[in-house]
Amino acid sequence: MARFYGTEVVYARPAGYFENHPTFGRSWVPNRRLDARRLQEAEAAAEPQWRDHTVARVVLTSAGVRLKPCGSPGWLPFDHALLAGVTTGQPEVVLSYTVCAPLLLAGPAAQWLGVAIEHLRRTAV
Repeated sequence: MARFYGTEVVYARPAGYFENHPTFGRSWVPNRRLDARRLQEAEAAAEPQWRDHTVARVVLTSAGVRLKPCGSPGWLPFDHALLAGVTTGQPEVVLSYTVCAPLLLAGPAAQWLGVAIEHLRRTAV
């Protein structure tokens, strides 16, 4: 199980060093190259991507998909009524919802799950 979303860019403290100059005294010398590289890395890490990869138990019901991530005390509901699209891949299925980030389910039963969800979605109309 994984979710697809972006995050805020988290900047590192500015890089540099203190220099003791005989005439001007102690002053901060910024390292603009390192700051630019850190900013670029932070922006790349914040871009939308699959995050929160975890093992989860999946139960398919007529009302929706229920997930219980490993170590979580409760079940997370993902109702078919809010489902915007189902995309099946080789070992995975991506469920797109109208109110939250897309959901990636991977594993040996993922393709079957995608077909079953699509069938439930079409017969519920």
